[in-house]
Amino acid sequence: MKTAFDCAAALTVLLLAGCTATVVAPAARTYRVYFGTSAKQDKCGIYMADLDMRTGQLGQAVRVSNAVSAAFLALHPDGRHIYSTGESKGTVNAFSLSEADGTLTIINTQPSGGTGPCYVSIDPAGKNLLVANYSGGSCSVLPIQPDGSLAPPSSVQQHTGSSVHPKRQTKAYTHSINCDPAGRFAMAVDLGMDKIMIYRFDAASGTLTPNDPPFTATEPGGGPRHFTFHPSGKFAYANLEIVNKVVAFRYDANKGTLTEIQSIATIPVGFDETKTTSEILTSPDGRFLYVGNRGDDSLTIFAIDAATGKLTLLGRESTRGKIPRAFRIDPTGTYLIAANQNSGNVTVFRINRKTGQLEFTGSTIEVPSPTCVQFIAAP
Repeated sequence: MKTAFDCAAALTVLLLAGCTATVVAPAARTYRVYFGTSAKQDKCGIYMADLDMRTGQLGQAVRVSNAVSAAFLALHPDGRHIYSTGESKGTVNAFSLSEADGTLTIINTQPSGGTGPCYVSIDPAGKNLLVANYSGGSCSVLPIQPDGSLAPPSSVQQHTGSSVHPKRQTKAYTHSINCDPAGRFAMAVDLGMDKIMIYRFDAASGTLTPNDPPFTATEPGGGPRHFTFHPSGKFAYANLEIVNKVVAFRYDANKGTLTEIQSIATIPVGFDETKTTSEILTSPDGRFLYVGNRGDDSLTIFAIDAATGKLTLLGRESTRGKIPRAFRIDPTGTYLIAANQNSGNVTVFRINRKTGQLEFTGSTIEVPSPTCVQFIAAP
């Protein structure tokens, strides 16, 4: 999907000059790709497919767990455990992963500390699961035990507040939570309040404590959704779901503070159909930022200035499906896989490491209502 919205190739080369690509993960011949889903009844659960790293082709997806409403997944750093939301039940689940065939076995289930858990992440030390409870407007921490099981919540922070959108911001709606690279602070993004709540995080005790200042405000009515740190730790980015924008921040790792440096649109002016952003991720080498657009059904591509953290628009690429709820980049930075929730398919793109552009590999497979993507290197 190339439009006048795209930047000229010559300008792209100039903007990227001086950026240095880095190898961020050892090469693997095959990755197991896990898909969280919002599928119902006999199709519900978590699915897996093998990705051939030489060809960019996905094998047929198989169901590896029948967990209900396992829409969002987090992979433990040990590569042997996966955690999921149980949104409809107000729970989170711990699974062990079979090295032989990639199937999942439930270890235990715990209350999430709120209602409507929609997002899970793991702190850098691998000691705790952090949870965003969307409809409950809260965030929580559950300690991870030595066997991979989850203890009950050790810390819950309830958000209170609202913003200007008459339907979507009548109260707090916590949409995601992520630790900073050092594991000292956690950023809980609240769509309903137009705030990124900032917490001091103690991995040993599994506790969240409001920072000083306790939040960074975003554009009124914007609806912040997801959040990603730049690999350098100097910058961070949040997508505003309601108004289809990205906000870039300078990050002070000592104080845990965010300073806005830029706001930029992800959709061309004049696109009047219903549209909302979904996922936001930086490439492993830190050179590019990608944002999903639902309604427009595309991925917007930005170049990241290594010195300032500011973004320059490079273009957009169709996800070859409807409502790209999620996407993920493999650990080597070679492929991006998009999960198209409403069309029930996932698609594979090769990332051009020089330009950031996405080339469709031709690989697309069926997955019922896919909503999350995670990679694990196959043995």
